[in-house]
Amino acid sequence: MIDIYVRKAEPDDIEVIMNIYQIARKFMIESGNPNQWGHTHPKEELIKSDIENEICHVVCGDDGPHGVFALVRGDEPTYQYIENGKWLNDEEYVTIHRIAGDGKVKGIFKCIINYCKSVSDNIRIDTHYDNKIMQKLIERNDFKRCGRIYVADGTPRIAYQWLKFN
Repeated sequence: MIDIYVRKAEPDDIEVIMNIYQIARKFMIESGNPNQWGHTHPKEELIKSDIENEICHVVCGDDGPHGVFALVRGDEPTYQYIENGKWLNDEEYVTIHRIAGDGKVKGIFKCIINYCKSVSDNIRIDTHYDNKIMQKLIERNDFKRCGRIYVADGTPRIAYQWLKFN
């Protein structure tokens, strides 16, 4: 198994990051999740903004990035309203967004989760109802299903939360 690690993304990473997202979108569409990201999300402008705001991270092996995600501190506006459940608490949290891998390296998701658990005791994440693979990964990593939230475009997502001391 290849050693992988997380670092903050840099402007020079943009091309490889966009390639990772292209691979991930194709995989999502082929595995029954055509609507979450479609053919164009996330857009390059968003990723450049994530890099500038230092919330974009890459998962790297010896040969460079193989995964990408955003880690956001502070309140997530789309998490203000939750239905068919409730959050585990109202304490300060971080949110993981836009996880993707290129499929070349195993353990990307686990590496991301371990990194996020090392920087916060309270993590939230959401995923599309059609993203069965992500749901399984999230649930296997001790996240609790909390309810339904709606993202900015109005589509529903399954909301999860992990607490270190739960």
